[in-house]
Amino acid sequence: MARRALAALTLLSAWACSRGDGELPAAYRDLPVPEERLVSAQASARGQALFLEHCALCHGARADGDGVRREGLSTRPRDFTDPSWRRRASPRAVFFVIREGVRGTAMPSWKSLDEGQAWDLVAFLLSVGTPAQGVRKPGGEPQNLRP
Repeated sequence: MARRALAALTLLSAWACSRGDGELPAAYRDLPVPEERLVSAQASARGQALFLEHCALCHGARADGDGVRREGLSTRPRDFTDPSWRRRASPRAVFFVIREGVRGTAMPSWKSLDEGQAWDLVAFLLSVGTPAQGVRKPGGEPQNLRP
């Protein structure tokens, strides 16, 4: 019985680490995730507006990493339309990157946004990586991600 419990715990830990949360600082690793907000169309629309205002210069208006400021950056901006990114991304890890930035890259910390705004951005970004979603025009109409 103890072996089975240990095996289950090991499997669960490996899954959590593969999702990115296992390597987060404790304050983020244990952060409650507002699940209802992440599936809210209103939160995603607010997140898209924030994305277009603060993130699209680098990540592109289509969230595909092809922003006008991508040239000359040390690393290519993340392509949020890439399904492999979405499969690996966890809400906490995305929230962490928004709040703290990524050291050694051009990705800054966005602590100027409050926590609610950061979660709205998470809701939007996670919806972009979902094939049925796409980037939404202001007003909620889906638009194609690719020309």
